Order: sequence, then C-alpha cells, then structure tokens
Amino acid sequence: MPKRARRYNEARKQVDREIKHEPEEALGKVRELSNCSFDETVELAFRLGVNPKHADQQVRGSVVLPHGTGKTVRVVVFAKGEKINEAEEAGADQVGSDELVAKVQEGWLDFDVAVATPDMMSSVGKLGKILGPRGMMPNPKSGTVTFDIARAINDIKAGKVEYRTDKAGNVHVPIGKVSFSQDQLSENFNAVLDALVKARPTAAKGQYIRSITVCSTMGPGIKINQGVGVKSQA
Repeated sequence: MPKRARRYNEARKQVDREIKHEPEEALGKVRELSNCSFDETVELAFRLGVNPKHADQQVRGSVVLPHGTGKTVRVVVFAKGEKINEAEEAGADQVGSDELVAKVQEGWLDFDVAVATPDMMSSVGKLGKILGPRGMMPNPKSGTVTFDIARAINDIKAGKVEYRTDKAGNVHVPIGKVSFSQDQLSENFNAVLDALVKARPTAAKGQYIRSITVCSTMGPGIKINQGVGVKSQA
C-alpha cells in the first residue's frame, strides 16, 4: 500500500467513511479539508449498476457544466476546407487536416480535447491507438465528431466534460475547483447527476447509481447519499 502524505492523513481523520452526506455538506467538506498550495480539482466518482462488458449497458456522454471546470482547455480540430476557418474563428488552439494527423502520429499531444468533422474520420481513425487510451479520440456520442464545429468548440471551452464507464462500471467526472463557491459546485454536481440519470441504459436492472463519492485532487473521498435526486432509479 502506498504511503500517504501527512496532510492527506490529517484530512482523512476528519472523514467517517461509513457516513453518507447530503451533497451540499459533502462538497463543503471537500473545500474545507483542502490544504494544498494549488487549486485542487473536485471530482465525482459514481459506481453504477451496469455491466460495461455488454454494449447495451455502457454509459457514455457529455454535459456542459453551468460554471465550467475552472480549467483552460486546449482544443484541436481535424477539419478541411471552410471548416478550418470556422474552427479558427471559434477559438480552436490548433486546426489542420492530414498534416495535423501526421503531427500527432509523430508524438505531438499538446492538447486536451480533439474534435473532428465526419469527413476527416477516415484519417483521424489512424490515431485510435494514440488517442483512444487517453480518452481523447473524437466520438459522435460525445459530440466531438460533428460538422457544427463552432458549437462543439464553444461547448468545450464553456466547460463541457465527457463521462464514460470504465471496465468496472465506474464513472469519474471533474466538477470544478475547490476555489469555486458552494453554489457553483452544487449546480455542477446536479448537472452531472441529471445527465447520468438520463443516460441510464434500458438494459440496466436494479439499482442504477450504487454509490457516489466526491474528493479533491489530494483529499480523501467523501460519500454522498446516492438517493438524492435519483429516487426513481430503482
């Protein structure tokens, strides 16, 4: 077991892992326990009652957080023709077609999100082994494969986050920074929760959201009452 830092251990002593808190209380405690020299990210972890081995039980999508993530997101766009100008005018950090694909193949990964027009996917598909494991591969389900480039870029810059189940059926989503106000974190939390509830696969049986935990980058996890706002899940 890895050795924890002293500040983590001190914060951990103030958290009872057996208690499930109301969302506002849990988010307030995350902010209260943050004692790092940098602005920590606040992240939610959901354990879902799905089996991601089955295609019809995978949960994937995106949601625009009302107050953003607090992070400056670098966006690259794979496009050609007039869509290049549209992407540049919308604020893309890097735009290109086959030459940009080649640049990424050579190891350039100085960006956070990749967007592509559908007519570029035959070329962008070559980057699957590079971008896929990093969760950066453009995908229609997350709105990153589209001809509406301006809207995609604006949503991402405004605080759009993607979510998807991992192999164990868990979903991790950032909802802001510890410097955010209580109301900002609460509204971002509700936006993510609502999106996940709406994304419930029809094939999922029984309790859908089994646990919710919130933590900061360097802080301990705090359990949230998963019944809040999801009473119709069972």
